[in-house]
Amino acid sequence: MRIALAPMEGLVDELLRDLLTRVGGIDWCVTEFVRVCDRLLPVAQFEKLAPELRHGWRTRAGTPMHLQLLGSDPACLAENAALAAELGAPAIDLNFGCPAKTVNRSRGGAVLLDEPELLHAIVREVRRAVPAHVPVTAKMRLGYARPEGALECARALVEGGVAHLVVHARTKVEGYRPPAHWEWLARVREAVAVPVYANGEIWTPADWLRCREISGVEDVMLGRGLVSRPDLARQIAMACAGRTLEPQGWGEVQPLVREFWRRARQRIAPRYAPGRLKQWLGMLARSYPEAAALFAELRRENDCGRLDALLGVELRGIFPDLCPAL
Repeated sequence: MRIALAPMEGLVDELLRDLLTRVGGIDWCVTEFVRVCDRLLPVAQFEKLAPELRHGWRTRAGTPMHLQLLGSDPACLAENAALAAELGAPAIDLNFGCPAKTVNRSRGGAVLLDEPELLHAIVREVRRAVPAHVPVTAKMRLGYARPEGALECARALVEGGVAHLVVHARTKVEGYRPPAHWEWLARVREAVAVPVYANGEIWTPADWLRCREISGVEDVMLGRGLVSRPDLARQIAMACAGRTLEPQGWGEVQPLVREFWRRARQRIAPRYAPGRLKQWLGMLARSYPEAAALFAELRRENDCGRLDALLGVELRGIFPDLCPAL
């Protein structure tokens, strides 16, 4: 089986990719989406969202990172995909799953699932534009409002040339509301001749086992579940081998939070850094009562110095205990 870390815009950036892939169990990860509208983007735009490109498109743990593009213009997406391939991107992923209203209003993400012909055209042009050794892949949902068109969309993407599909088992309209319709993953898997990854509502190894039983899909892409429990990929990998792994306790996760905050202070403007910390703590609170208590303690605090004290973090200019920034 293969386990991927999902692209999550505004959350799973280079910093969190680094920390989560260091915990282990992740076979590959994906950048936040690079929005493509009507022009060839400058290299700096790729470097901004994918700084790992300067290190062989790998996180510091050595985990390969794929580049995700979002847009609706086949020719423009193809041109930018070709540039990304020249920069060394090991795979080009296309986003047909984002449910955000601002993205959909600009004809990006899940709104395109109402246009299977366009899906096919986008993949076909991107596939033609990049070298044969660079896979083109896609992430989709079960349609915009209803899942009945999911099979047509999946076939359109595969006929266009994708090497695998990640399927978030909900429609755009359903957003992230449970349940995920894992039974539809089985139908997609049967309809196409490429690997399918399951995505949606997998928070524990038991969830993955149930999803596999219902869908017949073994490969998985983890998003909120992995952000909420950093060792979830390792636990699922062990479950696949018929073994169990003692879950990380807060004592093992807390140092990751502290390192996250140190590096956020180093990289992110003071007005934004507290929000990023609270965002991750809010996710961790689902799995760790201690994270919930810490979140409650600092949720109204926006002074970075006071947050340093609350977290027990000392900042002394350059942080000797950290690897150099990517």
